Amino acid sequence: MKYNIQTLFLEKQHSDCFVFGIFEDFKLCFSIKKIDEDSNGYINQLIKNKDFFGKFNESLFLYSIPNVYSTKIILLGCGRRKDLNADRYKQLFQTSIKIIKNLSLKTITYFLTELNIEGIDIYWKVRFAISEIEDSLYSFKNFKTDTNKKKITSLIDSINFSVFSDNDIVLGNNAIKYGLAISKGKKISKDLSNMPPNICNPTYLATKAIELSQNYPNCITIDIVNYQDMKNLGMNAYVSVGMGSNNKSLMSIIKYKGSTDNKVKNIVLIGKGVTFDAGGISIKPSSKLDEMKFDMSGASIVFGLMSIVAELQLPLNLIGVLAASENMVGSKSFRPGDILTTMSGKTVEILDTDAEGRLILCDVLTYVDKFNPDIVLDIATLTGACVVALGTYVTGVLSNNKNLVQDLQRSSNQTGDLIWEMPLFKEYYKDLNSNIADMTNIGNNSAGMITAACFLSNFAKKYIWAHLDIAGTAWISGKNKGSTGRPIDLLSQFLINQSKNNIL
Repeated sequence: MKYNIQTLFLEKQHSDCFVFGIFEDFKLCFSIKKIDEDSNGYINQLIKNKDFFGKFNESLFLYSIPNVYSTKIILLGCGRRKDLNADRYKQLFQTSIKIIKNLSLKTITYFLTELNIEGIDIYWKVRFAISEIEDSLYSFKNFKTDTNKKKITSLIDSINFSVFSDNDIVLGNNAIKYGLAISKGKKISKDLSNMPPNICNPTYLATKAIELSQNYPNCITIDIVNYQDMKNLGMNAYVSVGMGSNNKSLMSIIKYKGSTDNKVKNIVLIGKGVTFDAGGISIKPSSKLDEMKFDMSGASIVFGLMSIVAELQLPLNLIGVLAASENMVGSKSFRPGDILTTMSGKTVEILDTDAEGRLILCDVLTYVDKFNPDIVLDIATLTGACVVALGTYVTGVLSNNKNLVQDLQRSSNQTGDLIWEMPLFKEYYKDLNSNIADMTNIGNNSAGMITAACFLSNFAKKYIWAHLDIAGTAWISGKNKGSTGRPIDLLSQFLINQSKNNIL
């Protein structure tokens, strides 16, 4: 499916369907006013007859309008003019795709880019549009046997966005480039997360990493650190997590070289990749246990981001680590009461084997110091406490650097991919005290998201670091269970921003 930018000459546009927005005040934008004039007042007659009110998310499907260059038209209500913001603008595309899915269309032209939204230029209008369209069309049907059912994406040949000026064409085409690369990376990430755990295991993730390097041989190289390598390195916390599984732990390191300038920052992304989390000896209850395949969402996000930067050829030097393991119950499983010596030399008393993600990440945080990183981000479905604190709408962020948090917040504001900073006050660290080891792997029964990050921060003192807890945002439950691909929008924008201002 192709995306195109076109100037507003309706008579030259041949499309199966036009999509317009109308406000409650019925002051028509340029293109819909032109449609009304050419059709001898057809749109205004609909309004007078009270067939359309312009209420937000209201829709009306029209066809065979006299003297109009498209056989079908979708009118979308935009509500009050002052209330239209980026979030509402995105919802208009979601609404339109619900209608379009039930139609046989090859070419669609959107005129929603005409709508005036404070603080949002044509670049963001087009990029937001592509993101919402691609998300709305996404489905994971890899294991469905009904091969006769056509996919909507196979029907649509092209989607056009109409703009006013030549400058808008330049901005719009740039938005298409970035929007498509980010949407492609998000799809790759969601596909990985949605894969069943009997297929997507640590070896599978390593295989996909190798495939990525083959797709981008000029800028991506791969190192695979296997179980024995990790043992030899002293990554005892990491390897202990996978001891109860027949699928041995593997750490896949994806290296992207986008700049030869020695002054360019080294950025490391670490993704928790527990491909199935049974909880180990501290076994989880059976309810929603199937969703524990999503415990590798951090790794899938990192994989998607590496694909995006390679596709866009961003001038960054980036290392992505897929920290893959499987936390199962077996005769070799690590136990509550065990004391593990981490790669850093610090010792950890295990109180709960279901707090396994931080054990993997703590050794990786030590390992990546070899890359002399300027910034390290770890992304993990780490704690149920994050869901309790922030729900399913917001990603939790904890960091040892205020400037890094500000950069992440700026990216959040730009994309609408929400985050919230939580504190790392010194008072929380005492909850990890152990009388027989350097620390425990869980705190007491409160502030679980914070104490988990406090644990990780002990291994991230040599560089600027932030932890993103995506336990609430990485997937949705219920009938439409599946990966959301979050926070790829946030982090891809963060990397784009860094690429424009990444000289030390």
